[in-house]
Parts: sequence; C-alpha cells; structure tokens
Amino acid sequence: MGKIKIHAKPPKIDMTPMVDLFFLLLIFFILTATFRPQEAVMVDTPSSISNTTTPEKHIITLMVSKDNMIFFNVDNGIDSSEHLRGKILQAVGKQYQLKFTPAEIKKFEIMNSFALPIDKLKGWINEKDIKLRDAMHTGIPVDSTDNQLLMWIRFARQYYPDFEVAIKGDRDADYKKVKRVIDILQDNNVNKFNLTTNLESVEISMENL
Repeated sequence: MGKIKIHAKPPKIDMTPMVDLFFLLLIFFILTATFRPQEAVMVDTPSSISNTTTPEKHIITLMVSKDNMIFFNVDNGIDSSEHLRGKILQAVGKQYQLKFTPAEIKKFEIMNSFALPIDKLKGWINEKDIKLRDAMHTGIPVDSTDNQLLMWIRFARQYYPDFEVAIKGDRDADYKKVKRVIDILQDNNVNKFNLTTNLESVEISMENL
C-alpha cells in the first residue's frame, strides 16, 4: 500500500509587525533629527588636493563672502542639551550689555550663520521674513576698537575649549580679509584651523609650481 503524501503548505510570514516597527523608527528619527539650516550666503570655495574632511560637530565656521563680509557660525555640539550656542550668545550679549529673551535664545540656537554687529542681532533673530533677514547682513566688526569677531571666538572657546575652527573663504574674497580672520584666530591662541575647499580636487604638477 502506497504512502499518503501530505501536501506541504509554504510557510507564511506575517510582515505586519516589521512594517509597524519600520514606521515607528521612521517617526522617531524624524522627531529627533536636527536639520541644518541653509547658510545665509553662498560661498564659492577654491579647489584643493586635500582629502581631509571638516568635522560636523563642535566646529566654529568663519566665512568670508565674495563681497568681503565675515560670517560667524557655531554649532550646539554633539549633545544639544548643553545649549552651547545659546550660552555663547548670552555671554557676548553680557559683554555688550544686551539681554536676550529665552525665546530669542532658543530660536538663535537653530539659526544659521550671521554677519552683523551684536546690537543688530536681536532684530535679526526676530525677523520672520528670510529674505529680509539675509539682507540685514553687513559683516561682523573686526576693527581694532570694536573687534566683535574676537569676542565671539573667545566666548565660544571659553564654553568649549576643544572647538575646531574652519575658515571658508570665497575664491573672489580679498586675501587681506581672510588674513585678518587668521590674525584674529591667532590673537585667541588658535593656531590650528581648517581651510575649507570644495570637493573637486585639482592635480598640481611640478610645472605649475
């Protein structure tokens, strides 16, 4: 007598829990992610043969635009609960006898780079129109009588001494303005910094040297 073969059904996998888990993770990352704000000015950086990358956190960025305005930016670090950017704003404000509200400090912490005197910063923070806000930039003062850029760098490194510094200069910017930024860094005992270039590497031959 022949054996009766039992028809084997293929295993059925219920994907519903996995889909639910995927959406839970997606929602978590959306709610906790910090998006980088768009820069206030486009800087066309020169090319380089260096492949060294600039760190994304704990970085002070000093930009020199093609019209020679100096922009300052600093991030909140890896742990955003430290509120480094807000503390730096309050320290510089205290230096110039200016007070910022908790709402202004919170808003400043997620804003982009800026290039204007400290007494104009409150209006810049509270301006809701992005185009009007960008039009307010006139450059951070670097005069010997009122060197506000030096103060921003000094207080930033006071709250986090290990801040790395990156200089991002436009290829059409005046070299003297970039040199002025380097001099101010050295006045703050910052002798190591990154010069930001674009991702397009340029081969240099002996004939070009």
